[in-house]
Amino acid sequence: MAEKTIMLVCAAGMSTSMLVQKMQKEAEKQKLDRDIFAVSTSEADQKIESDNIDVLLLGPQVRFKKDEYTKKCSEKDIPV
Repeated sequence: MAEKTIMLVCAAGMSTSMLVQKMQKEAEKQKLDRDIFAVSTSEADQKIESDNIDVLLLGPQVRFKKDEYTKKCSEKDIPV
């Protein structure tokens, strides 16, 4: 299991894939043990509940949901 788990949320879970790849590459370069992945908004709620997420990042197209995710994540002490 990774030291930190970072979940990116976007509308379809695809547009952030390039960012995920760059973040993974940089984490490897810095020898950081990170699990970094992207999901769609339809998958995010379930992942917040079931996975041990350390940080949640929002894609620009879903920034209007920041308050909603901040509230959901505050219950599990996950920064958004």
